Amino acid sequence: MSPAETVIERIHALGQISDEPGHLTRTFCSPAMRRANDLVARWMVEAGMSVREDAIGNLIGRYPAKIPDAKTFLLGSHLDTVRRAGEFDGPLGVLIAIACVEQLHKSGLRLPFAIEVVAFSDEEGVRYQCAYLGSKVMAGKFHPADLKRADADGVSMAEAISTFGGNPARLKFSRANPKDILGYAEVHIEQGPVLEKKKFAVGIVTGIAGQTRCRIGFFGRAGHAGTTPMRLRKDALCAAAEFILGVERLAKRMRGMVATVGQIDASPGASNVIPAQVALTLDVRHRDDSRRHAADRSLKRMARRIARKRGVVANWEVIQDTGAVPCSPALSNLLAQAARNYQSKVLKLPSGAGHDAAVIASITQVAMLFVRCRGGVSHHPDESVTTADVRVALSVLNDFLQLLARRV
Repeated sequence: MSPAETVIERIHALGQISDEPGHLTRTFCSPAMRRANDLVARWMVEAGMSVREDAIGNLIGRYPAKIPDAKTFLLGSHLDTVRRAGEFDGPLGVLIAIACVEQLHKSGLRLPFAIEVVAFSDEEGVRYQCAYLGSKVMAGKFHPADLKRADADGVSMAEAISTFGGNPARLKFSRANPKDILGYAEVHIEQGPVLEKKKFAVGIVTGIAGQTRCRIGFFGRAGHAGTTPMRLRKDALCAAAEFILGVERLAKRMRGMVATVGQIDASPGASNVIPAQVALTLDVRHRDDSRRHAADRSLKRMARRIARKRGVVANWEVIQDTGAVPCSPALSNLLAQAARNYQSKVLKLPSGAGHDAAVIASITQVAMLFVRCRGGVSHHPDESVTTADVRVALSVLNDFLQLLARRV
């Protein structure tokens, strides 16, 4: 079996590890994540790496350098998924990195820098609505107050980490030392249609869009659906509905802006009761942070204006604010040089999706390689990547590491 075929086989094996029968859902510090970490750890050992987990559950495989006290180059992505996910978002980058190290190990080669393959424990932010938990700990950007956040079952983040086998009290000691790190590269499916449309297997990422995540609440008054006159109602769900459509209108007006209300919960949740409370999530992204923040302010004003008009109360909580991140020109140029060996043209494109690279960029230079996905589909069971394209991505990453080794 070729290395690319092994990657695909392992992708499918991980795809069977889920918190939700019949669908792929693997969330932070869940039983499924424990099984995934244990399986990937075994593959890391087989590839010649020593393996450890840090205090938040990041799985880290280390392949030593050929000289002592050398710096470390990071490769990787995440193992958690969205709800009812596809198999490739995240794990592809981890498994391609392991395959690259395995090829070095089988050839008896070591580079002038160590390699650490990092399988981040949380990138999607599904369980606690707060993304990049794994990379934030590694970058020293984690906020201890987040340990008090509770999931839908009332389990605090601190409790979840402890149950998983991590240590909430030692998160600060899992921070990587920027002086020891040479850089970070992440392979990821494109999650968009550009590479497929242009007929290229891989592309070089120029930068990652900034992102705001908010939790918004509308608070009205419950009442009987049959006896409360329409003009006297304080319907929180109607207020939320007006706001959701306003989000869509604003995003369509602003070039390059995307905004999404992806989760909504109305209570008391009875067909014959006027909704008293609505909680919803808001995700706003743009490559220009100033425009994104302007949109945030405009949407906050809109929520309050709608609430006043409808006689309800609105609250607004920012859960995450991640700035736009440019990729390293030096590392990106090396990736492009490697890619030219395998396709006639090197396409450069921005990422509208967020990635762990956006956080790791706060401590070292980063680069990303996108891999073509069928139809541009992602965050959906129909995610698909071909073995042939994985073979190209593996070759590019291998060549990239060799090019980097000549410049260290």
